[in-house]
Amino acid sequence: MPEPAGGVLVLAGTPIGEVSDAPPRLAAELAAADIVAAEDTRRLHRLARALDVRPAGRVVSYFEGNEAARTAELAGELARGARVLLVTDAGMPSVSDPGYRLVAAAVDRGVRVTAVPGPSAVLTALALSGLPVDRFCFEGFLPRKAGERAARLREAAGEPRTLVYFEAPHRLAASLAAMAEAFGGNRRAAVCRELTKTHEEVRRGPLAELAGWAREGVRGEITVVVAGAPAGAAAEGVDEAGLARRVAALEAAGTRRKEAISEVARAVGLPKRNIYDAVVKAKKSSHNGTTSHDADGRDSTHSTHSTDGTDGTDGAHGTGAPGPA
Repeated sequence: MPEPAGGVLVLAGTPIGEVSDAPPRLAAELAAADIVAAEDTRRLHRLARALDVRPAGRVVSYFEGNEAARTAELAGELARGARVLLVTDAGMPSVSDPGYRLVAAAVDRGVRVTAVPGPSAVLTALALSGLPVDRFCFEGFLPRKAGERAARLREAAGEPRTLVYFEAPHRLAASLAAMAEAFGGNRRAAVCRELTKTHEEVRRGPLAELAGWAREGVRGEITVVVAGAPAGAAAEGVDEAGLARRVAALEAAGTRRKEAISEVARAVGLPKRNIYDAVVKAKKSSHNGTTSHDADGRDSTHSTHSTDGTDGTDGAHGTGAPGPA
């Protein structure tokens, strides 16, 4: 590991709403840094005025559009011994904000990296959500395109940890509806809006209900917290055969397949489409052989062969299953 170079990179948290939440050390760092790299220089100057401090060093922009190019410049300054302060519009740099590239470049050059801890929308939303916080994962912003968003959510459907997302207000309704489709409409969630600001609001409820509420229009900075999959869903979500067996057990007890699929979906916190797909897959698998019972109660599988040598099925199992309601 290289010895630390003379410079130092400081990541500083900034208020997510209430200016007085700024960490006391932030003003001192603004006054001491040789270079202040800010996501929005205008907002940085407004914050500095509110904190009654004037940045002593050079102020440069560092945002998504110039992050790659400016990283090389700032890394060079760090290598030459500069103290560089990195701030973003709200919260901690690198967390769904610019910063990762510069931290990686500093580490590669053996430059010391430290932080001024500050407010975090992720942790604040988690604490206010009323959902389990002992284990969680941060997912950032969902993809903007519907297909990519749906695919990302399907990947997380069986995740047992509490999930945290950022979302733009104009995409909130569509994202909540997609979450309800992927996770099940009954999955608990909380939409945290304008945290620490005058119009702070935390709306809690099932995803389907929240999606309906959001269709009326929502403004402000949004953080969405979603409960993890129930214990059964985490296991059954990857065990499609287990889901199909649960449906089959309910059918054997006299429940119609459509209702059985709905009941299993509610129990495991997954969409009915997932359960339906598992049932269809199990039915297709059964074509490779059907199960009967010997006189002593043991299961045995019989298959027949057609005249052209292909396998056929000895049994009268149906292949269709009604679509989800």
